[in-house]
Amino acid sequence: MESKDQKKLHIAMFPWLAYGHLMSFLEVSKFLAQKGHQISFISTPKNINRFRSSSLSPLIDFIELPLPAVDGLPESAEFRATNQQITHFIQHSGVNWVVHDVICYWLPRVATQLGVNSVFFSVTNATTLAFFGPPSELLSDKLRRPEDFTVVPEWVDYPSNVAFKLHEMVSHWDCMEDEVSDFQRAARAIQDCNFVTMRSCTEFESDAVSLLKKIYGKPIVPLGLLPPDSAPHQHGVADDRWDEKWEVLREWLENKKPNSVVYIAFGTEVTPSQELMHELAHGIEKSGLPFIWVVNNRPLVEGVLGADIIPPGFQTRVEDRGLVWRGWAPQLKILDHASVGGFLTHCGWSSVVEALRFGLVLILFSGAYSDQPLNARLMHDKRVGLEIPRDERDGSFTSDSVAELIRRVMVEKEGESIRSNAWAMKEIFGNVELNKQCFDEFSRVLETWPIPPSQ
Repeated sequence: MESKDQKKLHIAMFPWLAYGHLMSFLEVSKFLAQKGHQISFISTPKNINRFRSSSLSPLIDFIELPLPAVDGLPESAEFRATNQQITHFIQHSGVNWVVHDVICYWLPRVATQLGVNSVFFSVTNATTLAFFGPPSELLSDKLRRPEDFTVVPEWVDYPSNVAFKLHEMVSHWDCMEDEVSDFQRAARAIQDCNFVTMRSCTEFESDAVSLLKKIYGKPIVPLGLLPPDSAPHQHGVADDRWDEKWEVLREWLENKKPNSVVYIAFGTEVTPSQELMHELAHGIEKSGLPFIWVVNNRPLVEGVLGADIIPPGFQTRVEDRGLVWRGWAPQLKILDHASVGGFLTHCGWSSVVEALRFGLVLILFSGAYSDQPLNARLMHDKRVGLEIPRDERDGSFTSDSVAELIRRVMVEKEGESIRSNAWAMKEIFGNVELNKQCFDEFSRVLETWPIPPSQ
């Protein structure tokens, strides 16, 4: 009879459509395939095409699920899968486990009914999960107003300043669906799965991981921080843009002093106003420091293209020390260059992990989206970066405060301890062996978990 420890599994991966979610799930898929497990990576045709020409394990099978059109969105916009499509796949594919994102909150219950185990994989950190509390709190009537999320919750049993600011929660509140709220999705995803994992480790946030075990009442198995490889095609995604774009950027960086350049990027989900971006640009200009600012060629707010977030005359005034880069950029290559010393970031968890992988100090400018505000507070508390001061109610700030904080973090004596703390984080965020240990434990739990009876 085959030992449980040697059992090879068929595991279905179902991430949400956002790039950071896809890449985190893909990294886990690659590791599990190395262990000999069969992986079915389920996503839309548009996302699957990103991986078509990549050199991944033959044990990873990409499963396309064409998604239904949604009123008000173009035909090319792929939105959400129907329950029936995914349920049919689980029922007829012989999978042993489903690893799912928060968006498929209904999936664990369906999997259990079909005799399949499930694990909720949160691509955020343990501190974010701990802030929102147990499912019972998420489903209760206590959390009814944005103001309720601007204080540290009573169940957090360790010192913390992690909470939303009012302007951040108001923005998030306006985006939530009426039918099923984000809190309801999270609650059901957590309470109905077999165990919970997240992109973190006990070496970085042991208090939060311990708290989750208490409030969830089920196993918590951190997956590690998934530190990125700085090599081209590091995610297994082939892209001819790497070499030509990197060469231009590398040549520019080679002419700058070590640790002198501020890298600036705000991901794909942040939607700041033109007014705020202009104020931020004036602060960057006033700092007097060299920088690379990656600007996406897409609408940031209605009627405002990415190029328009740059104030008139800005590029001319800073051309001796600043580079505004429009469109896609090889972020890991930039962060890994010796001339880059800091990262002005929207605080998406993937971006934070990538920066601390290379020991870069953080200038925290939170996007009012998902976990980004909580990440900003956490990194500020950990003293690996400082947050740009903003008005609690409307999120406004001054260019002078931006310039002052950038200089403090990057060059002034007052910021030496912050820079040292960030550099020390390489020992955790860049620790490949530590990440492998987390992966090994995750795989062991999957392999030894009892098979549930179908209902």
